[in-house]
This record gives sequence, structure tokens and C-alpha cells, in this order.
Amino acid sequence: MTDAKILVVEDENIVALEIKKRLQKLGYIVPGVASTGEDAIIKAEGILPDLVLMDIMLKGEIDGIQAAGEIRSRFNIPVIYLTAYSDEETLERAKLTEPYGYILKPFEEDDLRTTIEIALYRHQVSSGREKK
Repeated sequence: MTDAKILVVEDENIVALEIKKRLQKLGYIVPGVASTGEDAIIKAEGILPDLVLMDIMLKGEIDGIQAAGEIRSRFNIPVIYLTAYSDEETLERAKLTEPYGYILKPFEEDDLRTTIEIALYRHQVSSGREKK
């Protein structure tokens, strides 16, 4: 499902730009990048992307897990975590937000594309919007 709109949430500018570049190379549209959880929620509401790629550790008052939970509950937008953190406590907190994927950094482009495509398809099916 190329041409899907993906919001990137990453507080390290260089990393965010690299992710954006990789997504565009894969054929996705990146209408925005957010660097805080609060900004992610505001941009998700304004853009209504097809998917959010969310880092967990963010600057600001709320982390990526809290932002993902809010985005999922308010806008029904699927979230994939793209993070360097895989400790048990973080994983347990992340699972509560029902993410559509969890990718550890550093990541391979194929893993990113595959996880995104599966997430977009699962969301279409669960929303009753499966393309025939």
C-alpha cells in the first residue's frame, strides 16, 4: 500500500530525517514529523495519517507510549513503535496500547516495509475497509 501517509515521531532530528527519507524511498508519503508526544497528538489530529511510526523515549511531558495510546483511542490510527528500548517494563507498557508492530533500532529497510504493510492491511481488515 504505497502512497500511505505516515507520521514520524522521533525527537532526534537527524534520525527523523533519515526515517523520512527511507519511507519516501519506499513510496510512502510523510506529511509530518513530530518530536514530542504532545506534538504527535496534535499532528495526528490535523493530518489523520494512515499510520504512526512512534519512538518511545521522547522529550516533553508525555512519552511515546502515552502519545500512542491517546492517538489510538482518539483517532483509531495504528501505531508501530520504532525504538531502541526492549526492556520488559517498556514492552509491557507498550503492549497495553495494542501496537501494530514493534521494531528495534537499528532496523533494516525490509523489516520496516514489511511491518508497515502488515499493519496497514490489519488495520484495513479490522476497520472493514479491506480492498478487494
